[in-house]
Amino acid sequence: MEALDLLWRQGAGDAFASWVTEQGDLLWSYATYAALAESHQGGPSRWAAPLAERDPTAIERWRRDNDDRVRFHAWVQWLVEEQLREASGHTGLVADLAIGVDPDGADAWLWRDAFATGVTVGAPPDEFNLSGQDWGLPPFDPWRLRAADYEPFIQTIRSAMRHCTGMRIDHVMGLFRLYWIPQGADPDRGTYVRYPYEDLLNIVALESHRNGAYVIGEDLGTVEDLVRDQMSTRRMLSYRLLWFEDDLPRDYPSLALAAVSNHDLPTIAGLWTGKDIEALEEAGVEVNREGTQAQLERLRGWLAVESDAPLESVIEGCHRLLAAAPSAVVLATLEDALGVIERPNIPGTTDERPNWSIPLPVTLEEIPEHPLVQRVIAALSVRAEDAPPREANDEPRLPHL
Repeated sequence: MEALDLLWRQGAGDAFASWVTEQGDLLWSYATYAALAESHQGGPSRWAAPLAERDPTAIERWRRDNDDRVRFHAWVQWLVEEQLREASGHTGLVADLAIGVDPDGADAWLWRDAFATGVTVGAPPDEFNLSGQDWGLPPFDPWRLRAADYEPFIQTIRSAMRHCTGMRIDHVMGLFRLYWIPQGADPDRGTYVRYPYEDLLNIVALESHRNGAYVIGEDLGTVEDLVRDQMSTRRMLSYRLLWFEDDLPRDYPSLALAAVSNHDLPTIAGLWTGKDIEALEEAGVEVNREGTQAQLERLRGWLAVESDAPLESVIEGCHRLLAAAPSAVVLATLEDALGVIERPNIPGTTDERPNWSIPLPVTLEEIPEHPLVQRVIAALSVRAEDAPPREANDEPRLPHL
């Protein structure tokens, strides 16, 4: 922040002024939130009631008294925008749209009237998380959202797609229904609440067309048939993970993103060595040992290896399986490509472990030439070599990642 302050005092320039004019009131509202949060060292829960409740007179008075700091935070957003624009010129970026927002964050403050109160979003118990999950996020109230002409949702989608070739929707089932949990209750005491999915999907489709960006829906977990039917009809890519599927990747659909695992599931190294179960137990998470053992046995069968096979060979073998998928997008995680044991996140834990902040074993500069990374790249490169020639009536292929 000290460095940014020094740059800000040198002057923002004409390009920033032009960008501010294009962004309109939403930018100033966000910048006001950022300046308020900085001043109070936290979100609206730390502010005086008129500011927390968005009293127009109180907000305008505070903004006027802190004009330079509000403009500074608008300028920081412009810097981010310019960096994103530049990065998108070098590679196809895929944005990630989270299932919810921080209850003390900018979204919940800017659009406070569109959110439900007294409940949080989560997931019911399932075989991968026997206790269920409470994500601590406030859900949109479907009727309040509709009454607001879906403006909060539209602005969120539009922002997420900017400068990107694709957008991943976390927990895409949330466009159809969300699992609401009363505050203070256990996850198994929640219930599903329906959403106007046709309206929401139409908005996603319109913004996808306007931005020329494809859309990936994370349809993992408890998924109704309706969800995947609607996704397929609209050519939204679904998810296919090796850990979730009974079929080999060669049988995955073409309108899909294929991968071995994701941030909430075991890495290949964690599963193969048994260290993932140990980490779950240390974090106090209920473990599905039977399901994990079945997963291991299925993997051994697919790879035709013994239980003492070298980890590097297993990692390479998993990606050779993945290379056979006809799916439009295929991914390898950095954790798997580097043989990392720890999964990035254990759902349902906070202070029990350092979720989202576990360092990789090598530096960024060392990743491209890492021997195991090279083996994974070679395994997935078979896709390009074996890709069948397109017929004249083939639907256009989406870019591979």
